[in-house]
Amino acid sequence: MFETITITYLIISILIGYLLGVVSGLIPGIHTNNFALILLSLSPIFIDFGISPIYIALVILSNSISHTFHDIIPAIFLGAPNDDVALAVLPGHRLLLDGYGAEAVRLSALGSAGSVIFSLVLAPPIIFIFANNYSLIQENMALILILISIILILTEKGEFVPGQGSLSRLRFCFYAMLIFLASGFLGYMAFKTDYLVKPLIDLGEPTVLLPLLSGLFGSSQLIISMMSGAHIPIKNISQMKLPTKNIARGILTGSFAGSLVAWLPGVSSSTATVITRLLIPDNFSKEQNGNHVLEKAKEFIVSISGVNTSNAIFGLFALVIIEKTRNGAMVAVDKLLQDTGINNMFIVICIITILIASLFSYFSTVIIGNNVHKVLTRIEYKKICKAVLAFLCVTVTLLTGFYGFILFIIATTIGLLPPFMKVRRAHAMGVILLPVIIYFL
Repeated sequence: MFETITITYLIISILIGYLLGVVSGLIPGIHTNNFALILLSLSPIFIDFGISPIYIALVILSNSISHTFHDIIPAIFLGAPNDDVALAVLPGHRLLLDGYGAEAVRLSALGSAGSVIFSLVLAPPIIFIFANNYSLIQENMALILILISIILILTEKGEFVPGQGSLSRLRFCFYAMLIFLASGFLGYMAFKTDYLVKPLIDLGEPTVLLPLLSGLFGSSQLIISMMSGAHIPIKNISQMKLPTKNIARGILTGSFAGSLVAWLPGVSSSTATVITRLLIPDNFSKEQNGNHVLEKAKEFIVSISGVNTSNAIFGLFALVIIEKTRNGAMVAVDKLLQDTGINNMFIVICIITILIASLFSYFSTVIIGNNVHKVLTRIEYKKICKAVLAFLCVTVTLLTGFYGFILFIIATTIGLLPPFMKVRRAHAMGVILLPVIIYFL
């Protein structure tokens, strides 16, 4: 069946997936998994019309790649994240309010595009390592994640205050641990009670990650922006001014972290983002050394995009090599190809799909990033924050029901703590890390 694939149908499949990725990337609350599950459920109808399941699988793959390019735009300009770019909200918000929103989007697009190339280069050694050591790594997963969590907490420096002793930073480490445990306990209880999630609109399997991460990293930041009287500046610099070495480091660290977690059960790209946070020191709340802080924020945006795109690519490799699915998109692809199987020709076609979808996505992401600012500056930023906050509330309620809305409110409350405690919001990723650690213990 692979031999019957035509160039015309291949291009059409890639374009459809690419456009679906634009939609899912730009609309908070809609994920590639939603489209993957919908396409899977409709596949019998497509097959009856003579459409091969291979083309449907390629649409899903193209969608997942395109999504990783475009989902940074609402995170930066609206402060509305999905689970993949949750940690991008704070540095992205900082860049937007300093007039670098368009540049942040361009850097993100470059990070994703660079990750595509580097991931394909990185694939042979990573595949070799995991193919031969997968069971050993899985057995020690809890220890690995505990180590990451400890490092994340102990590297917290807090706010610099002249005259304070060196031990004062222990106070911030304690605050970091509190936020990690509070968010972790919330995540653990949410995953334990996810059966209470009753969506008002069924768009596939509902996930508690939507209300949790939208509250911790989205609505909480929007509320702080409204309280602080923030506004979008008229200037919107799109020219990339980040040094080449920083761009390269962002791509390398993001791609490497994303390539690792794609093989591990229960570990999302959000966890890989935590790893890159450790590799790229920050403290985006500090005002001293402003240029240095902005430079780090830009580099972190590059790395986050590299994480997401690399994770999507290596999710495919994990399916092919160890026959394990790590996200909803690959679950759908696996089910679609149960009868046809996966061979070398399919892998080549997938690589072509990834490259073409990435090319289209790069240019559309940059174009949208350069122009969305023109619309937003005509509206009072406080009104934008209120509108997005209302949109998140409605989206969470529709997709996860009233229980999801309760989780959203609790998560928002916890998400307000880090800025007031002067610690990194990254510690709230305990919402994912702690449940996963408990799962592997």
